Amino acid sequence: MTTARALRARRTARGEPGPVNWGEYAAAVHRWELITGRPAPYPTQPGRHGRPVLAPPFVEWLMGLPPGWVTAGHLELPRTAQLRALGNGVMPQQAARALRHLLDDLTHLHRPPCHPPASPATRDRHFGVSRPARAGGGVTHPPGTTRASAARSRRSDTRSRP
Repeated sequence: MTTARALRARRTARGEPGPVNWGEYAAAVHRWELITGRPAPYPTQPGRHGRPVLAPPFVEWLMGLPPGWVTAGHLELPRTAQLRALGNGVMPQQAARALRHLLDDLTHLHRPPCHPPASPATRDRHFGVSRPARAGGGVTHPPGTTRASAARSRRSDTRSRP
């Protein structure tokens, strides 16, 4: 009686990949096959010593990249270089999602805050409209301060303290 390991080794030696038992990942693999529109490639290939090693086309498929993105024969990349390139790569779907979140955050940061309507004096000061001065100057400062001393106290409040 032969073991499953021996059968696998014999099949690998002949270059025949057997059916893959995805186990608990079967549903996820099937879902990704539907999303990508292509079947999952065999996850391993025979290594130098005859033992199975990770197959770069499988990693390429997992990342949602088109077939041959890194594994095309004309690129003449060895398996380790293919895996290094894939490992340092970014999944396009993940990059798109990150950019969407970044743009949403930037949009939110540049929205004007909700403020109550400004008084006519404030509006005029911001928009450069000159109005005749009111009695009392129109601008109030804390009692006993001048415009210069109020500005100095505001500056000293914003300094960082050790």
